[in-house]
Order: sequence, then structure tokens, then C-alpha cells
Amino acid sequence: MKPPAGARTVEQFDTTTPEERVAAAAAPVEPAGERSLGTTVASLGEVAEAGFWLKTPLVTERTRGRVLNPASGKSAQVDLIPIDGPASAGSRISLAAMRLLEASLTDLPTVEVFTGG
Repeated sequence: MKPPAGARTVEQFDTTTPEERVAAAAAPVEPAGERSLGTTVASLGEVAEAGFWLKTPLVTERTRGRVLNPASGKSAQVDLIPIDGPASAGSRISLAAMRLLEASLTDLPTVEVFTGG
């Protein structure tokens, strides 16, 4: 869902529901089935783009995954969306995911990225 016209606050831009936030914060179903894709520096992506996602060069096709903020210990289930660039390039993360990771919106946290599970 798109933010309302004239949105100005984080709460107005983050249109995810409490239920969606609980689901995204849940532990992976099969953590032993996860595979680490590596780490990436994440900057805040387009705030008007709803949902839980990470646009990253660590994947070549859209898939489900998880990002972990080692600084807070928090993680989020996200859609991993490929972008061009070397694997060492940074990534862009959704507002909703950044909030679940408890990272400051002005920070550039280094996050761990997983697929599977």
C-alpha cells in the first residue's frame, strides 16, 4: 500500500500492518536451510515503496531471504531484489525492514544477508 499523499513522518510512510511486521520479524522456518550470501552496507531505499525488501547485488534473481543487523541482533524476512553492480557494492533497504532491524534511518548499517530457510 502506498503512503498517503502528503506523508511526512516515518509512521505515515511505513504502511505495513502490525501483522506484517510480526511475520517479517519471525525466525526462519528452517534456519538450518539458510545460506549466507554475505554482508552488505544498506542505505535507506525509496520510502514510498512499501513492504519488506532489500535491493542488492548479492542476488541475481528475486527471492525470499532474511537480513540480520548484527548491531541490534534483529532480523527481518524480506524480498531480495537484484540490482546491478559488484557484490561489494551497497544495497538499498525498505523503510519497514530498516525499522525492524532497529537501525537509525540515517545510518549505513552493515547487514548479513541470507537466503533459504
